[in-house]
Amino acid sequence: MGIVSTILGFCGFGVGISIGLLIGYYLFIYFQPTDVKDPIVRPLVEQDSKSLQRLLPEIPQWVKNPDYDRVDWLNKFIENMWPYLDKAICKTARTIAKPIIAEQIPKYKIDSVEFEALSLGSLPPTFQGMKVYVTDEKELIMEPCMKWAGNPNIIVAVKAFGLKATVQVVDLQVFAAPRITLKPLVPSFPCFANIFVSLMEKIRLEPHVDFGLKLLGADVMAIPGLYRFVQELIKDQVANMYLWPKTLQVPIMDPAKAMKKPVGILNVKVVRAMKLKKKDFMGASDPYVKMKLTEDKLPSKKTTVKYKNLNPEWNEEFNFVVKDPESQALEIVVYDWEQVGKHDKMGMNVIPLKELTPDEPKVLTLDLLKNMDPNDAQNEKSRGQIVLEALYKPFKDSEIPKDVEDSDEVQKAPEGTPAGGGLLVIIFHEAQDVEGKHHTNPYARLLFRGEERKTKSIMNDDKKVILENIKLLFDKHPLLNPTMYIKKNRDPRWEEEFQFPLEEPPTNDRIHVEVISTSSRMGLLHPKETLGYVDINLSDVVSNKRINEKYHLIDSKNGKIQIELQWRTSG
Repeated sequence: MGIVSTILGFCGFGVGISIGLLIGYYLFIYFQPTDVKDPIVRPLVEQDSKSLQRLLPEIPQWVKNPDYDRVDWLNKFIENMWPYLDKAICKTARTIAKPIIAEQIPKYKIDSVEFEALSLGSLPPTFQGMKVYVTDEKELIMEPCMKWAGNPNIIVAVKAFGLKATVQVVDLQVFAAPRITLKPLVPSFPCFANIFVSLMEKIRLEPHVDFGLKLLGADVMAIPGLYRFVQELIKDQVANMYLWPKTLQVPIMDPAKAMKKPVGILNVKVVRAMKLKKKDFMGASDPYVKMKLTEDKLPSKKTTVKYKNLNPEWNEEFNFVVKDPESQALEIVVYDWEQVGKHDKMGMNVIPLKELTPDEPKVLTLDLLKNMDPNDAQNEKSRGQIVLEALYKPFKDSEIPKDVEDSDEVQKAPEGTPAGGGLLVIIFHEAQDVEGKHHTNPYARLLFRGEERKTKSIMNDDKKVILENIKLLFDKHPLLNPTMYIKKNRDPRWEEEFQFPLEEPPTNDRIHVEVISTSSRMGLLHPKETLGYVDINLSDVVSNKRINEKYHLIDSKNGKIQIELQWRTSG
């Protein structure tokens, strides 16, 4: 009986399950709820405000904000290059992380931390738009809006106290809009020396990071409460480390080498030349020497002319500023002076600076060649020789010329400044394309909190040179006034600074700037004329510490004015 009852029990269970499934399917098909309605598809213009707000996070930035540009070409480029970028980025990450890990693990008594696997996966990030800022500094500022739902394979093995733990990161999702600054821009590839990454606003730009974390084969993020805790911890740490003005700096090259700043002085003494060839009809030559460093934009330096001399002696010394002794060379060219027409080239040669031993004088006797082509048969002809004394003197650390202080660095306020206040500095650099109807002799007028400051009326350098040349031309005619030939000064340059000590930050203040032209002639008709004005809010300079921009002048056709604002605090 026991066996029969067991069999009947199993059969009854099976029959009951089958009947239950059939009844459930029948009820699901034929008794659907009546309050379910079909979704209504409407255009965006007909959506209410709440629906639009729910949709906005999914709309690309270039649709919502005209300042952002589409970068579909960049997404296509990254998609095609991603297999190679993945390997290059991971290799760089290993190189950067290795010394950092070696420095940190002794503090926590950890034996080793190694990457067992490091790959960013097959899914590249995408950019929903990019905003580019135009400044008057040697920098490029970009704000890309990035989304990345990747499938990386990152496995980190940690060994401590004879045990090994493996941590794996999977399903990484990152949504961020950082500010990327490339500066300073330099004339050497890749044309920038550093990359600075920062977050401008904690709320708007704080990245969203989502990921899974496996430890010993189990997903640690499945522990209740741990996922949200780790999320908030990551966001707070990222905001504290990279929220503006804090930045992550990635050095690309030494800016000093990229800008090719002076590293030494080359002293050259032109002693004499021997056995020069005849160039004149009278059987002689009038030689002189021109010298120039390669990769240098400065004009060549010349010796005096030695008339009718094939074995001239000069004993003249010249100094050259060296910026890169490994690549620069001194070019020496001997010419025959001609009173009329082009000067004839008698011969040349080159001294690579890397062949000179620093701080050791060297006497060089060089054969004059037609050119520096080693395969040119004409270089075998004798054109004479030239004797030089060369001495390369590298700068010591204390002798290296210092540039003017970093344009991005804001000085501290002077002593005695109130703790909650600071020093507002306004620097008028220049104006462009300002023009008056009756005269153009501009100066800038500043109004701030009832105080008025004015710049001087200074003509630009080009017109100063023109004026000096005109004066030289008319110095024999004192009745003529050369200033009448300079009628307009549309691009004045002032470089004047005004300071305002304040007891509190000027967050809600603004400055009023006018460009005014004054007549240089005596008379009551049109003595002054406004060329344009602009009002500038000071809230940005308080938060950013420094702003250097060109502002379009109101009531001016094309006029602009470049003003630098600084907010200096004692802290």
